[in-house]
Amino acid sequence: MSDSDSGGGPKYVAIITDGNGRWAQARDLPVAEGHKAGADVVKDRLRDAAEFGIRELTVYSFSTENWSRSAEEVTALMRMFSQRILSETPQLKAEGVRMRFIGRRDRIASALLEQMDWAEAETAHNDRITLFVAFNYGGRAEIVDAAARFDGGSEEDFRRLLYAPDMHDPDLVIRTSGEQRTSNFLLWQSAYSELMFRDELWPDYSREAFRATLDDFAARARRFGGR
Repeated sequence: MSDSDSGGGPKYVAIITDGNGRWAQARDLPVAEGHKAGADVVKDRLRDAAEFGIRELTVYSFSTENWSRSAEEVTALMRMFSQRILSETPQLKAEGVRMRFIGRRDRIASALLEQMDWAEAETAHNDRITLFVAFNYGGRAEIVDAAARFDGGSEEDFRRLLYAPDMHDPDLVIRTSGEQRTSNFLLWQSAYSELMFRDELWPDYSREAFRATLDDFAARARRFGGR
């Protein structure tokens, strides 16, 4: 369970960054341009999160279901992901960001896996904010993978077998684009998370919208099953 104070701002936030494709289509742009714009917004909102006192930000980057998209789109996503890791890791390191990748490692090219490992190692000692990138991630897959290694015990024993046992349960899960579902994201960790659904497509999710979402969270009373 999160250790954030009830009634205060969230310390641990997760975002389903939905709407890149629709944003591009509305502008008669290739879908890849939507993903590029979305990646820029991830970087901007990460900086806002650090400024707002958030300690962990988890973004849903590529799901286990996304492999069903066209080969062209998947290839473009993988290329962009690689380019972003190489170009942005030094800057994120300088800004105190610790990077972690969660998800299955199968189906990912060995060169990209090496880049992910490199980014984690480069930023391992940073402590301003941790950015968890859910890549080739599925909540059910995470639970199945943990269950396959679970020999019994407590919930905490099971938790230690998840992809990132050090990740705190998110206080707040945000989804953009107007859809109101969690889409197989952090199923174990979000059991008591507050859910916020925003109408903006992800590339349009501004600093002001982020701040408003956090203010809405602060107005909620969290009881975790109590009174």
